[in-house]
Amino acid sequence: MIDWQNIDTVLLDMDGTLLDLHYDNHLWNHIVPQEYAKVNQLNLSQAKIALEQKYNQVEDSLSWYCYDFWTHTLGLDIYQIQHLNSDKIAWRKDALWFLQQLGSMNKRRVLLTNAHPEGVRVKNEKTQLCGYLDDVISTHSFGQPKEEQSLWQQVQQALGFDPARTLFIDDNELILQAAQTFGIAHLIAINTPDSSLVAKSFQHFASIDEFQALINPANNNDK
Repeated sequence: MIDWQNIDTVLLDMDGTLLDLHYDNHLWNHIVPQEYAKVNQLNLSQAKIALEQKYNQVEDSLSWYCYDFWTHTLGLDIYQIQHLNSDKIAWRKDALWFLQQLGSMNKRRVLLTNAHPEGVRVKNEKTQLCGYLDDVISTHSFGQPKEEQSLWQQVQQALGFDPARTLFIDDNELILQAAQTFGIAHLIAINTPDSSLVAKSFQHFASIDEFQALINPANNNDK
């Protein structure tokens, strides 16, 4: 599926790609509604309806991923809520193995995530994720999410990668399309970002469940 001789840099999403999205879905679809219902004296159904409207208003923008925005908007301490429920943070399947394989092949491993920097920090505490990466980038440092072309331009300038020799892996089709528009030549989708849900389908990109599908043992000699 991938000719590793043509790849120098691998850009990797975090939530739903390297880490199980079940944690985030549980947090935002179950824990946050429960807390919002308590604070606003609503039943759970009312809270979920109210939150869905608020979520939809900022979906695909940087605010969608911003703890400060949601803390202010919802009147909840999102930082504390995340810490109290961090036990569900976990790797996806063979993601750690994949990062180790990339390292053995001398590929540059870059985390490129829309997650808030505090989210990256907490998840790194639980998984030591950053120890298996060469660079870690939260798009909050650039003020734009991966959905925006200006973000890709800024990241390319900062890292100096060659789009023609770069692989990007994500679980979001809109983001993959943005990367494709920018010129990233090699694109792979993750079809099982949440271990508790059935596989997703992608219209425009090859998709995988496990990373081992991308690596032939013979490629490990590509150094």
